[in-house]
Amino acid sequence: MADDTASVPAALRRSRLLERLADRGFATVAELAADAGVSAVTIRADLDALADSAAVQRVHGGAVLRSGLAAREQSLEVSLESAADAKRAIGRAAADLVESGQSVLLDVGSTTLQVARALVAREDLVDVTVITNGLTLALELERAMPRFTVIVTGGTLRSLQHSLVDPLATVVLDRLHPEIAFIGCNGVDVDRGVTNVNLPEAEVKRRMVAASGRTVVVADGAKLGRTHLGSVAPLDLVDTLLTDAGADPGEVRRLRDAGLRVVEAGAASGTGRP
Repeated sequence: MADDTASVPAALRRSRLLERLADRGFATVAELAADAGVSAVTIRADLDALADSAAVQRVHGGAVLRSGLAAREQSLEVSLESAADAKRAIGRAAADLVESGQSVLLDVGSTTLQVARALVAREDLVDVTVITNGLTLALELERAMPRFTVIVTGGTLRSLQHSLVDPLATVVLDRLHPEIAFIGCNGVDVDRGVTNVNLPEAEVKRRMVAASGRTVVVADGAKLGRTHLGSVAPLDLVDTLLTDAGADPGEVRRLRDAGLRVVEAGAASGTGRP
């Protein structure tokens, strides 16, 4: 079999490997190579990389998914129903950080969608430029035009999150330097930093952090203390974590002790406390 590794980025190929292992429980190297259209050598290298990150366990002839890894990514629609009040409160607190004339990077996700909605609701904001890799977010932000200029990154569409990823999604990020980025995630941990379940989206998030002048992570309390496969950023690259008032006090304290500024948005009032 001809090895066409250049056609699919390694991060995307490995994310698909995890999905197949989640479906099957166990898969052989030969099966995974046939599914991906690459050589057994490439698949073994992918599995070694995933094993090094504790995502899979290598066994004779193939691999199994490590127990405890949250491999199933929820759709955007399902995620919107989870901790909805908390996400709305976080969205309002995030929107309060934006001023007229600023440029904003808005990552894909259910919490950042609430940020987009809160930004649109702020009728005092004018001349705001928002760059996003989320199609759902872009459509939401369209309601604020012409007060807002909305830039969509382009890239390869993922239907689960209606997100745009590499190839091409990060090209525009090399040319832009927005003042503030709002980054969603699946986990925030003192030791592992900010992580995400999906590897292609984690790569875009990393590039967003690198491009922006200020990084604000938006994550409901259930995500604190959790670690997922894709690394997004260590805590020292995050300026502020916006979470909700229901977050575990112990996790909040550990993050603050590590030097991270944590703001808890009140689900009822929409106010935040540092």
